[in-house]
Amino acid sequence: MDEEDMDGQDLQYYLEIGAITMEGLDENGEFIFAIQDKAKEVAPKLWEAHHEYVDKSLMRLYELDLLRVDYDENLQATFHLSEEGKVLAKEMGLVNIDMPEVPNN
Repeated sequence: MDEEDMDGQDLQYYLEIGAITMEGLDENGEFIFAIQDKAKEVAPKLWEAHHEYVDKSLMRLYELDLLRVDYDENLQATFHLSEEGKVLAKEMGLVNIDMPEVPNN
């Protein structure tokens, strides 16, 4: 995201107000950050920019036929990434924080 998306604030500011948290390090030593629901209230432009980025990234994966979406009887979506899609999603910064263990946490 660029400075405009971040309301002119820096990463430290968002960490301090709890809009984002550091979740650990990936296998390359890069920090893994997660945006928190609290950001919706304390940093609405950041929240909106994050959701726009995720939506665009998922659409790109879908257009490349690397993402399949299934719906259950309640129209709840389940996303399925191909192995290539998982690699590209990770490169896009779409790391699954719900995994049992964050690498190098």
